[in-house]
Amino acid sequence: MTDDQDGLEAQFAQWRHYVQRRRELRQADADELEDHLRGSVDDLMAAGLRADEAFLVAVKRMGSLDELSREFAREHSERLWKQLVLTGGPDGPVTRSRRDLVVMVGCALGAAASVKVPELLGASLADGSTFYPLNAGLLVLPWLAGFLAWRRRAPVGLIGVLVALFGLGAVGANVHPLTAQSQSIVLTSLHLPIALWFAVGVAYASDDPRASRRWMDFIRFTGECFIYYVLIALGGGVLVGFVFGTFEAIGVSPETVISQWVVPCGAAAAIVVAGWLVEAKQGVVENIAPVLTRLFTPLFTVVLLAFLVTWGVTTGGIDVEREALILFDLLLVVVLGLLLYSASARDPLAPPGVFDRLQLALVVSALVIDVLVLVEITGRISEFGTTPNKAAALGENVVLLANLAWSAWLMLGLVRRRTPFAALERWQTAYLPVYAVWAWVVVLVFPPVFGYL
Repeated sequence: MTDDQDGLEAQFAQWRHYVQRRRELRQADADELEDHLRGSVDDLMAAGLRADEAFLVAVKRMGSLDELSREFAREHSERLWKQLVLTGGPDGPVTRSRRDLVVMVGCALGAAASVKVPELLGASLADGSTFYPLNAGLLVLPWLAGFLAWRRRAPVGLIGVLVALFGLGAVGANVHPLTAQSQSIVLTSLHLPIALWFAVGVAYASDDPRASRRWMDFIRFTGECFIYYVLIALGGGVLVGFVFGTFEAIGVSPETVISQWVVPCGAAAAIVVAGWLVEAKQGVVENIAPVLTRLFTPLFTVVLLAFLVTWGVTTGGIDVEREALILFDLLLVVVLGLLLYSASARDPLAPPGVFDRLQLALVVSALVIDVLVLVEITGRISEFGTTPNKAAALGENVVLLANLAWSAWLMLGLVRRRTPFAALERWQTAYLPVYAVWAWVVVLVFPPVFGYL
């Protein structure tokens, strides 16, 4: 076999790998598509094109993989609706799906029980104890990480890394002598779940932790998991309302049971259930997070541009008190999320379009706002001194500034057709550890540095 033929077969193998990830396409469908593609390649090579050129042209003529999978789904819609989470997939994983269900239920029950076990040791959900805010992530996320590690058949060494990360989190949450008025309680309560979520990412990517694509998959998983969790929470709220109404109709008040058992245990278990649902329905229907990204990117772009115009007209300063800092940081995080989820769904071979230019405007606007906030924070620190809250906000804005600045540069190159989209995708996945490191710094280093204030 010649080098050209070897390269062509490698391209076919890569294409087939992407096709087989679409659960709505059966093996027979994938074989039919491949036969069609091979025939088209042969015709183009007979017309004088080289093997690699013929392959690219043939794939382009067939359309994107998403378009092909949607076309098959329309023609065989009954097949799509039958692919429920308990029925398995095209390669016959009914037994595996049921095992996943059993393990998921066990992990969900473990998360629910973990919320109540501390009460046996004196902690309480009702008395305003700081234990639960500090340890919320430690009570629930190890169970989700355990489920993902089991599903990925994580090696023993990586499981040891997960245990070490969650153990480090337990130290950061419980060793420091923090008073009820300490700012570090709020900072730890906000940053420790972020740090531990990246530990969940290690479990998610345990089958190939060094691959950029696996971490991009984890980004997709995060967005979908959040959406599913919100939907479960809304359904749970309706259920709680019915329980209140029906039991009170017979003269029994379920308030204690609901507030002390149903809500906390259900909220903990729902995180594991949401993760399982995302895993179970991969490829069955179009992901929700990228769809929402398409909707909200124009809206946030308009809002940010309106803010900058208003700020320029009024020439007023920016309030950098704690609530305002949290608001601006959340705004920047949302912008970054919009960028990430649009990147996760974008065809890397597609030419730059209007939406890419819109995203560039969004990122540049967020970058300008980040700079304005940093100037205000630096001025307040110089004038009044630093506090844990201001130091954390300063660091977070610097971390976001670096990401947004380089993202804007890469997007400018993409729009000008000088930078491939893959460069932007690699940058986003490579930058993920920076967020985790900063979160660990706030949890572990800030309390002693600031005298446990």
